[in-house]
Amino acid sequence: MSAYQTINPANNKLIKSWPDHSPQQVEQALDTAAKLYKSSWSKGDIQPRLQVLKKLADIIDSRVDELAKIASVEMGKLINQSRGEVKLCAQIARYYAENAERFLQPTRYPTDLGEAWVENHPIGVLMAVEPWNFPYYQLMRVLAPNLAAGNPVLAKHAGIVPHCASIFEQMVLDAGAPKGAWTNMFISNDQVAELIADDRIQGAALTGSEKAGSIVAAQAAKYLKKSTLELGGNDVFVVLDDCDLDEAVKQGAQARLNNAGQVCTAAKRFIVHQKVADAFLEKFTAAFKAAKLGDPLDESTTLGPLSSAGARDTLVKQVKAAVDNGAKLHFGGNVPQGEGCFYQPTILTGITRDNPAYFEEFFGPVAQVYVVKDDEEVVQLANDSHYGLGGSVFTSNIERGKKLASQIETGMVYINSMTDTAAELPFGGVKRSGFGRELSDLGIKEFVNQKLVVVAKA
Repeated sequence: MSAYQTINPANNKLIKSWPDHSPQQVEQALDTAAKLYKSSWSKGDIQPRLQVLKKLADIIDSRVDELAKIASVEMGKLINQSRGEVKLCAQIARYYAENAERFLQPTRYPTDLGEAWVENHPIGVLMAVEPWNFPYYQLMRVLAPNLAAGNPVLAKHAGIVPHCASIFEQMVLDAGAPKGAWTNMFISNDQVAELIADDRIQGAALTGSEKAGSIVAAQAAKYLKKSTLELGGNDVFVVLDDCDLDEAVKQGAQARLNNAGQVCTAAKRFIVHQKVADAFLEKFTAAFKAAKLGDPLDESTTLGPLSSAGARDTLVKQVKAAVDNGAKLHFGGNVPQGEGCFYQPTILTGITRDNPAYFEEFFGPVAQVYVVKDDEEVVQLANDSHYGLGGSVFTSNIERGKKLASQIETGMVYINSMTDTAAELPFGGVKRSGFGRELSDLGIKEFVNQKLVVVAKA
């Protein structure tokens, strides 16, 4: 049975199975990509590559509803959220089409040795391993900067979103990219390892679980190849005593329930000042109770299914283990009757440091609420984590918010906003949340040869 299947998580019905690529097809794909890297497409004028990105942005903008429906059916995202993801992909493609040439311009370095500068050149074929939760956006984050830089990419997408993977590849080709610039691969994890080991692959990029990241990073390191990882998160959502509480509740509920909670940067640990803790929890619970579970294609639905039965079952086990180890089930914790991979919005309180839930990432609509007495405790609790991806701080005192943002050990902090993303802003984390950055000017520099050239003084 193929590992690549389209199963609608709203009703658990199999729509289509997709055949794996044969070893011969894999070798052909790698050979094509390697030859493309050696050609003028990769190493010549950047403008033809940028024109592909411009055309790709136009294609995506013209197909928003179609692409959104494919994603919603395949992994359960609410249809309006899918539309937002598709539009963001067009923005990222257009951003690099308009800015990549400037990002890759040589940088001058004053020196007594003579005239010196650093040039930016592609390094070769990359292996990308990407997850299902944002089935287009995750691909575009890798494609856009690397296509502009000249690095061909082989991409292994998650097994539950093969339709998204296939249509993305076709759009890249329709935009005028040559074969090999972006190749979708329906392959196994073992084949990924073999590809990373191949001399024709020069780098690996992964977004996914901590376990998958450690395997890919270890394989890349074994063969002395660059890698970037964007892994899990256990992001804090800090609610201070001087904040606009209603706004914090509104954005906090959205930050935890967006994409059914299946977001690496979702708010997962709510750290609330004791002066507003009771009021926050009352309003927050009401917001969770108001969530309407249902078909993600129904515009009135506010919480869709989890991506798969496996994802739901994992969440059930995590919540049970948390409660068995002393957490209080403040709200939720149930699997609704009927078909589909749904899980009721859930709030856990009373989690102590010896509870396994304290350090785990809950990839679904489960919020943990902690109460603290002051800002010092906020920082202590926020930093007592294996992860460090993103976070939010809500306060009416911006200077107070800035101070906390500087002290929290994480890759991104938003003040008075849930975590977000934009083409022009770097995305990535620290600790077990990974290393390297995607998007912005930083993302395009991850897989380039920053070559120093010096002209000695006469």
